[in-house]
Amino acid sequence: MTTSGTADRGLRLMPFHGLRYVPERVGSLAAVTSPPYDVVVRPDGLNHLESADPHNIVRLILPQADTPAARNQQAARTLNDWLAAGILSADPEPALYVYEQRKGGLLQRGLIGALALSAADAGIVLPHEDVMPHVVTDRAGLMRATSANLEPLLLTYLGGDDPSAGAAAVVERTARRAPLFSTTTEDGFQHRLWSVTDPADLAAITSDLGDRQALIADGHHRWATYLRLQEEHGSPTAWDFGLVLLVDTARYPLQVRAIHRMLRRLPVPDALAALEGHFRVRPVDGPLPLAMEALEDAAERGNAFLLTGDGTFHLVTDPDPALIARTVRRDRPEAWRRLDATVLHATLLDTLWDVPDTSDQIAYIHDTEATVEMAERIGGTAVLMHPVREAVVRELARQGVTMPRKSTSFGPKPATGLVLRSLD
Repeated sequence: MTTSGTADRGLRLMPFHGLRYVPERVGSLAAVTSPPYDVVVRPDGLNHLESADPHNIVRLILPQADTPAARNQQAARTLNDWLAAGILSADPEPALYVYEQRKGGLLQRGLIGALALSAADAGIVLPHEDVMPHVVTDRAGLMRATSANLEPLLLTYLGGDDPSAGAAAVVERTARRAPLFSTTTEDGFQHRLWSVTDPADLAAITSDLGDRQALIADGHHRWATYLRLQEEHGSPTAWDFGLVLLVDTARYPLQVRAIHRMLRRLPVPDALAALEGHFRVRPVDGPLPLAMEALEDAAERGNAFLLTGDGTFHLVTDPDPALIARTVRRDRPEAWRRLDATVLHATLLDTLWDVPDTSDQIAYIHDTEATVEMAERIGGTAVLMHPVREAVVRELARQGVTMPRKSTSFGPKPATGLVLRSLD
């Protein structure tokens, strides 16, 4: 994706003094990392991470206390304690960082840096999902208290045709050197990190990115938080920049997965009863992988959802066109009106099920098995989704149309805890 304009109106990725764990002061780098805060399944995943190492990054991104203010204060104290004890230390020279993730045949490389938020005003960074205000408020309180960007959000862009020039050349050349570290997390991904400090390399990256747009692949709430805090602090300050991982998907295409919904207070029989006469509902065979294959097949022909949570699987398809016309807003492109997430929220949650989109009613979970397990444990309903194609996401973003929140999950996501950015 490119746009006419100069470097100061395009993507500006700035070097920073990366804040990193000191390997000698922790059990292992793998043990102190975490998935992004919104991917951690609570409480089980949170408890597992906290017990993995006393300095696991989850103690900063998801601090545990009775009130939001207490949680934020606790995270700030923990960060200051770790800095004072030498658990975390800032790199002496400002750098951009080449970050690599590898698992089997999957390889992804990108650049971690501090992105100028002015790109938001110029339409250079394109969001594609709505956000939940209470989550932005929560993340803003945490960033404000710690004065730090604790985890990068994930942006994608389409690089040039010549891999031997510009940012692509710097990334590939840097990845041939010995890394700052290499570690393998329990999900099987190997993570490697390099610093880029050479002025010529930094200049090549700046020149290449100066006429490019980026799509927010993961981290819409963090992006909205960056913008809120920038407005609070005025300019110029360190809050004019936010920590990002920028991936050239022309070279390293991302995977797109669905984000599932777990309805805490709606049992499966009640959910199915409300659909009678409005959708086609039919039982499908398990186990879960087989049922998900049925969902994938049905999704090729139209809206499709898989409901479970009581040990049975039900495929929900073929909504009543009159119901869709009545419940889905008409002032959006047809591609948006046909999205599964649009129909789920407007027609199912808002109309037929009358389930408010609040955290006490709906849990958003990336992992399919974890969604089903939680639904079975509490007697709720797991609504399993099929992923949206990236081309649809990108085209809607180009049109300035945001999708319903939590519509997509791009990956692989960067591990949290490998490099942080202090704003002090």
